Amino acid sequence: MRRNRKVKILATLGPASSDEQMIQKLHEAGADLFRINMSHASHDVMRTLISRIRAVEARCGRPIGILADLQGPKLRVGKFANGSEELKPGQTFTLDNKDVPGDNTRVFLPHPEILEAVKPGHRLLIDDGKLHLRAESADGKSIVCTVVSGTKISDRKGVSLPDTLLGVGALTEKDRIDLDAVLATGSVDWVALSFIQRPEDLAEVRKVARGRVGLMSKIEKPQAIERIDEIIELSDALMVARGDLGVEMPLEAVPGLQKQLIRACRRAGKPVVVATQMLESMISAPVPTRAEVSDVATAVFEGADAVMLSAESASGDYPVEAVSTMASIASKVERDPHYPGIIYAQRSTPEATGADAISLAARQIAETLKLSAIVCYTSSGTTGLRTARERPDTPVLALSPVIETARRLSVVWGLHCVVTGDAEDLDDMVNRACRIVVAEEFGKPGDRIIISAGVPLRTPGATNMLRIAYIAADGVSGV
Repeated sequence: MRRNRKVKILATLGPASSDEQMIQKLHEAGADLFRINMSHASHDVMRTLISRIRAVEARCGRPIGILADLQGPKLRVGKFANGSEELKPGQTFTLDNKDVPGDNTRVFLPHPEILEAVKPGHRLLIDDGKLHLRAESADGKSIVCTVVSGTKISDRKGVSLPDTLLGVGALTEKDRIDLDAVLATGSVDWVALSFIQRPEDLAEVRKVARGRVGLMSKIEKPQAIERIDEIIELSDALMVARGDLGVEMPLEAVPGLQKQLIRACRRAGKPVVVATQMLESMISAPVPTRAEVSDVATAVFEGADAVMLSAESASGDYPVEAVSTMASIASKVERDPHYPGIIYAQRSTPEATGADAISLAARQIAETLKLSAIVCYTSSGTTGLRTARERPDTPVLALSPVIETARRLSVVWGLHCVVTGDAEDLDDMVNRACRIVVAEEFGKPGDRIIISAGVPLRTPGATNMLRIAYIAADGVSGV
């Protein structure tokens, strides 16, 4: 199944898209990998969804990635005697450690880490920013605030802290239990970590995962932006989680941050996913707004590896239409005459490594000679990632003997992943590449391709060879 686009689509599964038939429809419509939101999925539901995705994968014969998204710390106020209260701008309102129902002067805050960390002048945003409080004083047991804007607060509403660095990690006890369950399946390719604040937040997950899954850091807090280079270095991928990021930072800052994060990830050769409200209106409408189309197009023009659907595919009325619409937008953008120039202008200087030198040369040769495909043999996935970093115009086939690698690379821009056995020798490597290019409809007899691999064969991280091959009439190399 060949995609006519290079950006990937990540679709969230949920009540509207949990049965096997619907998962297959979403895949056929354009979804390259699927997200399971552990905020809503029980372990039994997770295992069922994984089983169904793998059944679809087996029928379609194409590696499909699975992302498990951990909930992260959910910070919420307590309950009110009347369920909710009306407040006035300028009045005093207190959050404290007294576990009794609140009123229009105070409410219980069941998070001692917040009470200890907030300082005078810090902002507290309640209910996705609908209520804005400013801390006037804090003693570790209570925070006395002034209401800046907003008038209503009610039971269990979320608390965002854009100015406060909490002294706790990103993993909650629920996340640890969920992570163990995810790893036990042996079939999840990525784990997304919510509310990352600092690079140290990745350490515990990295230690537990031991390389069994890729770690995707969700960037949704200002504190993460301040140390973004360190976080990118320790992450395997990033997600620009614009929902919470837009709550904790000014909305007008989010588009610029999105560009900054995409370009930083492209420089580092790490996959980056743009998420949240991309086709929000398609939760209840069969077509998106013009603004949403432009939003998706902007992410594609920037060279993001993947764009994500949340409620649109998980609980909306038109999940298949949402995926096919996103695929159509992406395909149209990538055929735009301005697209190659924009992508080229954002290419980064290759690092002084053999893999980058080979990847750069492969792109330049393929584009100069107008070759049909770039074929890279990759066991760990590194060669595929470095090839994708170049953002070549030429289609890229990533051949791997490791199905877990092929599945993990399904989120990476431009890579068409194929699982194939290890080559026996150089002739087999070239002939195998030619046969697969023809079988996957990326070339035909008479075309030429370029192959990157490592010699000696089956040596991870040893990419050191380029070979131009001519596809003969029998589908093998004519050279």
